[in-house]
Amino acid sequence: MAEDYRAIETREEYGAAVALLAAGTGPVAVDAERASGFRYSQRAYLIQVFRRDAGVFLFDPPQLGDFTALQAAIGDVEWVLHAASQDLACLREVGLDPTTIFDTELAARLLGMPRVGLASVVEELLGIRLAKEHSAADWSTRPLPQSWLKYAALDVELLVDVRDHLVTRLAEAGKSELAAQEFEAVLRREAKPAAAEPWRRLSGIHAIRTPRNLAVARSLWLSRDALAVELDVAPGRLVPDAALLAAAKALPQSKRALAELREFNGRASRTELDRWWAAIEEGLASEPPAVRVPTDAPPPPRSWAARNPEADARLRLARAALTEVADELVMPVENVLTPDHLRRLAWHPPAEPTAESVGEALAALGARPWQVEATSQRIAAAFVAAAQSLEDAERDAS
Repeated sequence: MAEDYRAIETREEYGAAVALLAAGTGPVAVDAERASGFRYSQRAYLIQVFRRDAGVFLFDPPQLGDFTALQAAIGDVEWVLHAASQDLACLREVGLDPTTIFDTELAARLLGMPRVGLASVVEELLGIRLAKEHSAADWSTRPLPQSWLKYAALDVELLVDVRDHLVTRLAEAGKSELAAQEFEAVLRREAKPAAAEPWRRLSGIHAIRTPRNLAVARSLWLSRDALAVELDVAPGRLVPDAALLAAAKALPQSKRALAELREFNGRASRTELDRWWAAIEEGLASEPPAVRVPTDAPPPPRSWAARNPEADARLRLARAALTEVADELVMPVENVLTPDHLRRLAWHPPAEPTAESVGEALAALGARPWQVEATSQRIAAAFVAAAQSLEDAERDAS
């Protein structure tokens, strides 16, 4: 492995790298580094690509901008990524979009490996220990330190070897086809639509139950978000969520009272005091939001026993059945079936729970064919058993 690494910043270097990658062989390993927790945007600040017979290349997206040539060179080749869902959005933002992927993190989950972080998977499969000290670094930093570049290069230099080991293990476990379905699902998954009221993601907002306080929390969040966008800084680095909630709960009666609120802290809490006080005044004068937002999602399962005993029984027995399936398949139960799919199905079951009707409902929710095949019969049987147990309990009570 090379000792010194450098980020590709010029079009000349970029063109040479693209030519080498186009002439390489086999799949390409791809990774991206963002500045989450430091910047507002989720853009890629470094993109790493490795291909056998070509080498590893570290591209600087802010400097290069256009990745059309790279997409043309590798777009139809299998891309190997670790936890692909974390990187696909920022790669697509610069025009890099694979047609086929192999997700090493997801493959490790499907194989039931106890630890699925990249460093753990590399160590188990290749016997090489990777340092992960720069995983939470501010990748918008320029120039990037050599130690960071080395770390970034190692993330892709070993990834194709990891992929080859996992391909063998998947075949030995009879899981090649289900893995292919999972990879395709990740690749084709549509991005979640923007939340209608994103301020409700404010950590701890559930503790505020009065409309007036909610209106102030909303106004403070929106004001902070606007400043964060303007400065391209992660909102929490300006004023933490806990500080916004403290102000929304306290409802200070003056700007001075806000300044004296000890819980209202953060690096911009005092330098932007006029902004925050204006937000509080605006919140107090605005039409308050609804305390509860209508949703089609089932309520939290902890309330089911009281609100819907039948659904509670269905969920408990179906969960136990899926745990058995997970043990048989040697994989986490959440990979056997998305937990939300089971909750929705238990809350709104088919009129007649059969393997076919349950399978159709699961498919409509987005379950993959292999998941339907592995779980529909077990879930249907659990639903029938749940209904029978409730009938027996009622008969015994009478």
